[in-house]
Amino acid sequence: MKHGFVKVAAATPDIRVADVEFNTEKIFEGIDKACENKAKIIVFPELCVTGYTCGDLFTQDVLLKETQEALKRIAAHTADKDILVFAGAPLSVRGKLYNVAAAMNRGKILGFTSKTFLPNYAEFYEMRQFTPGPEKAGYVLFDGEEIPFGPQILFEAAGLEDLIVSAEICEDVWSPIPPSIGAALEGATVIVNCSASNETIGKDRYRRDLIAGQSARLIAGYVYANAGEGESTTDVVFGGHNIIAENGAVLEESRRYCNEIIYSEFDLQRIIGERRKNTTFAAKPQGALMRVPFFIETEDTKLTRIFPKQPFVPSDERTRAERCEEILTIQAMGLKKRLMHTRAKTAVVGISGGLDSTLALLVTARAFDMLGRDKRDIITVTMPCFGTTDRTYNNACEMARKTGATLKEVPIADAVNVHFRDIGHDPQSHDVTYENAQARERTQVLMDIANRTGGVVIGTGDMSELALGWATYNGDHMSMYGVNASVPKTLVRHLVKYAADETEDDALKNVLYDVLDTPVSPELLPPKDGDIAQKTEDLVGPYELHDFFLYYMLRFGYEPDKVFRLAEAAFAGDYDREIIRKWLKTFYRRFFSQQFKRSCLPDGPKVGTVALSPRGDWRMPSDACAEVWLKRLDRV
Repeated sequence: MKHGFVKVAAATPDIRVADVEFNTEKIFEGIDKACENKAKIIVFPELCVTGYTCGDLFTQDVLLKETQEALKRIAAHTADKDILVFAGAPLSVRGKLYNVAAAMNRGKILGFTSKTFLPNYAEFYEMRQFTPGPEKAGYVLFDGEEIPFGPQILFEAAGLEDLIVSAEICEDVWSPIPPSIGAALEGATVIVNCSASNETIGKDRYRRDLIAGQSARLIAGYVYANAGEGESTTDVVFGGHNIIAENGAVLEESRRYCNEIIYSEFDLQRIIGERRKNTTFAAKPQGALMRVPFFIETEDTKLTRIFPKQPFVPSDERTRAERCEEILTIQAMGLKKRLMHTRAKTAVVGISGGLDSTLALLVTARAFDMLGRDKRDIITVTMPCFGTTDRTYNNACEMARKTGATLKEVPIADAVNVHFRDIGHDPQSHDVTYENAQARERTQVLMDIANRTGGVVIGTGDMSELALGWATYNGDHMSMYGVNASVPKTLVRHLVKYAADETEDDALKNVLYDVLDTPVSPELLPPKDGDIAQKTEDLVGPYELHDFFLYYMLRFGYEPDKVFRLAEAAFAGDYDREIIRKWLKTFYRRFFSQQFKRSCLPDGPKVGTVALSPRGDWRMPSDACAEVWLKRLDRV
């Protein structure tokens, strides 16, 4: 499983109640289809060998003997197949009947996981026929062989140390303390559930949330296979609602009332990475659970799960709006506290007519509304210089007026030219000194205005710029409180759009939409024919790519070749392979070389799971070397 991906399947076969031979053939078909689709694990429903709804037929010897033969046949069917199979069946052990999930691989029955919690309420009467499983796993004699039997058995893939699978059965996951908790704490990364959960109004939503929530709690992959059409409808109906979830996210979900197989891929590296970072995930393997090896081949996994181009931005419009509102509130609440604590008389915001300063102004205005303060105490400063265009200048001024802020204009060209004379720089040389002198002059103006008015300078730089080091050290890099410090550029755009959509001021709406339509630029080079000459994304690369790289590098610690592979999948048709490789190399080079700027960042509020604050989320030496990361990219 290259890069830690393992394909899994949840199957609901057609069945006939108590027709073991028919059901076995359908299980064969499901296994064969899963193997054709390169699945390495397949899960079938609870008691699917016989049917869940057999009632008192479970006490009949003929049914139990047929089941025993069927399990042997299913195991034999896996002999030449590269797959781990879980199928639900009744099992008679020492005069008692148990509800189990049989695990089979390479022609053998590896173990019987017993159901711990038997429902005996409402429409369920399992304790009439079945006995709860033992507290700890042991062995049972099955067809002359000792087979592991009991709860929380760990099935470990030989040669793939991250793939550890454990099973639980239906009601187990609905209980207050599901058996999967103990299995996960002992190292299980994948939980499977053979289930027979009938349909009632609204139960599908609860079931989906339950499985997604359990996968999140355990930081694990969860495969849930549910009984469907073919079960008895004497009193209930089963919908075949199958779910594959990973760490809180539903990767795939079946249609209800339609027996089918669903597939997806678990990312074991992501699971392990999350557990490694989460110090409250108290995994303490002590050998308390039985461990059974199984064997599957390691091969490349064809990816079918979706990797969104903008992982920081929800794709659903309603969720995106809710997220934007929450982020703006977090930013404003952080600034509100800082203004109160410092007893600042003013908030000073440098406005350029670009996205970042627009967002900073909107956040500042919201913070002043929360404080019930006059927004005229927001001092917006426009500082036109060599690269300023009429478009951005006019937008900046109009925004200041429409938000009720005080607008101050400080042209800086004369001051910068004096500075060039003082340091002996040729103004015709449009190099990094030419650019950075302007950025530092602007920061000095803002700081001094803040000093004069008893205020604080509000930082405008975003997280994407900090990741790339696309900020002038002690220029726009510095402020007294950076409201955008943990907001990536792709999300900045949506926050500004959300504000534009929500405002009732048509003039402000139009300005915000025009800001959204303006190319991202520091405007430090002279315009060409009145238009912006310096476009950031032409120089450092597309921000949508860099935000994608940043998310998977920091959030999950992925290796460069895996980030590259995911980017290829996500941006297929948008960027070719070599373009992605080029900008990914740029990302790593800049990320490592520019850490010194992040090591002394101003304070700013964290809004998401990925942040670069040197005091919290990202502590990295400023002289760390990128060579190991870059070499991995040379191999792909």
